[in-house]
Amino acid sequence: MPKKAKSKAKSKAKLNLKKSKKGRRAAPPKRRKVAVSIPALEAAATEAADFAAKHEAAAAESKGAAEQRRSDTDAARQEVAKLEAAAKKAKRDVAWGAAAVKEANNRAAKLDALAEKARREATGREAAAERARRAAAEKARREAAQQAKREAAEKARLEAIERAKRKAAEKAERDAARKAEREAARQAKREAAEKAKIEAAERAQREAAEKAEREAARKVEREAAKEAKREAARIAKIEAAAEAKRQAAEKVEAEREAAERAEREAAEQ
Repeated sequence: MPKKAKSKAKSKAKLNLKKSKKGRRAAPPKRRKVAVSIPALEAAATEAADFAAKHEAAAAESKGAAEQRRSDTDAARQEVAKLEAAAKKAKRDVAWGAAAVKEANNRAAKLDALAEKARREATGREAAAERARRAAAEKARREAAQQAKREAAEKARLEAIERAKRKAAEKAERDAARKAEREAARQAKREAAEKAKIEAAERAQREAAEKAEREAARKVEREAAKEAKREAARIAKIEAAAEAKRQAAEKVEAEREAAERAEREAAEQ
């Protein structure tokens, strides 16, 4: 348990103890009345019991803190023991490391000797490899030259084939174009002849229609003329009949006037 908490608990316990003493000192004047002193005693007893419980709790807490400190101390001792063991081990490792360094130096000297021997052997191998490389390069150059010649010949052959194909294609295209032109010309002639035929037929139809129209017009004119003649004759006949009636009426009127005049003359005589 921390010191501050312990001091706080102690001061609190002292304060509670003072309060309980004050309560006990203040109790005697109340003993004059039994009804009042018994509840006060019960309250004091309860307060004392609470104080005892708090004191026991503080004590238990203090005991737990002490046990915790002992546990921490044991842990610290164990840590110290571990560190000491690690230090001893480090000393042993240092000693072993010195021996290892010596052994490594010996091995390094042996390796240097082997490396020197390997360098000499490598120098010889490099010279042989250089000679082999030059020979291989010369061989590769000759093979590359031969391959280039073969590729050039193959390229020339392919180009010749390609040119021949192009020429054949161009010739075929020209032939096709000429054939298409001839076919287009024949088609144009056929279309022109067909068009002329159609135009002639249409012209003949138009002329026939115009002739028929003229014939119909002349027929209509003749019919109209005949109808006009018939109408004129009918009108003339009607007018002639009217004229004859008029003349007959005038004649009758003249005869009547003559008769009347004769009668008047006869009457006068």
